[in-house]
Amino acid sequence: MTPEIPPKNFTPHLPEDYDARISSVLPYYSSFHQETINLVKSLPSSPKIWMDTGCGTGSLINKSIEEFLDTKFLLLDPSESMLEQAKGKLSFYPDGKVEFLKASSTQEFSQELEEKPDVITAIQCHHYLSLEDRSRATRVCYNLLKEGGIYITFENIRPLTEEGVAVGKRYWGKFQSLHGRKEKEIQTHLERFDTEYFPITVEEHLKLLRDTGFRTVELFWYSYMQAGFYCIK
Repeated sequence: MTPEIPPKNFTPHLPEDYDARISSVLPYYSSFHQETINLVKSLPSSPKIWMDTGCGTGSLINKSIEEFLDTKFLLLDPSESMLEQAKGKLSFYPDGKVEFLKASSTQEFSQELEEKPDVITAIQCHHYLSLEDRSRATRVCYNLLKEGGIYITFENIRPLTEEGVAVGKRYWGKFQSLHGRKEKEIQTHLERFDTEYFPITVEEHLKLLRDTGFRTVELFWYSYMQAGFYCIK
């Protein structure tokens, strides 16, 4: 059955409460950012251009910017409100260090960049898409990257079996309960699975990334129902 596709500019939370809520919803959310930073720091050379699509309120770049002094950061998000939050968070950095791109989803992004990025990150943003749009978004990132560039993405993941889905939801719900969320909030959140966001399995992710054309595709982080992948063009 084909799931209902969310609106193009669908956002999971209001931007003003996103940062406050996300760590009680997603296990190890701060690790998504830290492991991304650690991975980029392990590259042979520091990136000249780093593009973050689905940047939200700019938290990843806010954490990364002092670690990469010679890197220019490009921020993209489909929500104008999220971009405004990010601009406020990063307002004390000069224009030459941070550039905010016109609001757009990844799959519809068409703005011409002056230079191809060495790194593109997409953290928890493409699981709201249909399979067709997810493929388009991945292709856009591939085409934007310079040769040898790295694409890093974290997403919600579908377990391999229906029983695994049930176990995963209970496991995830327990985490949220331990972090102060009320039972009704937890249930509402878990009901969004396959109705507002559409996770695919690790195997399906790996196939999508390989089919896009990346020469190296790796799973490098997995916990609860989230996973991180990196790919080299």
